[in-house]
Amino acid sequence: MKVLGISGSPRRGGNTDLLIHTALDVLGGEGIETDFLSLADHPVQPCTACGGCAKGDAIRCVQKDPAFDGVLERFLEADGVLVGSPVYFGSATPQTMSLLDRVGSVGRRHPELLRRKAGAAIVVARRAGQNFTFAQLNYFFLISEMIVPGSTYWNVAVARDKGEAANDAEGLETVRTLARNMAWLLKKLAD
Repeated sequence: MKVLGISGSPRRGGNTDLLIHTALDVLGGEGIETDFLSLADHPVQPCTACGGCAKGDAIRCVQKDPAFDGVLERFLEADGVLVGSPVYFGSATPQTMSLLDRVGSVGRRHPELLRRKAGAAIVVARRAGQNFTFAQLNYFFLISEMIVPGSTYWNVAVARDKGEAANDAEGLETVRTLARNMAWLLKKLAD
């Protein structure tokens, strides 16, 4: 079993990375292989709605975009996906949505890319916007026919400055519980 953890923050080593790594550490402790993708390192171009992904049987995106190379393969290999985003102006970052729009477009034409995999959102913000962004990311999982595990609260943390999420004890425990629940779900799905 494998989980792909994606940080949609354009800043390396920030609060979103911290939260995704927190979840991946728990999953690793549960015996699940993990993979981390930082969109700060992969500035994915947005979907152009060209329809090229619908042509032929191959699971692919025809856009020439080096940052997207290998991303679909990472989704295919994963049994679960964590997507984290900071809140920018009340919603997920453009980096996050570019990735999800591209993967989602391919997934609509090739449902086996995402169908019945586990998916969960993790969100961080200074003060507000977490609930909308949390819902925004969960819409992606739901329309992709993915299974969304829960936690003891919404998977959100309050932080602004780099590393500040480490001070949100409730947010960290919520993310850890989410990861334990995702591990349980993945093991049940593998039975």
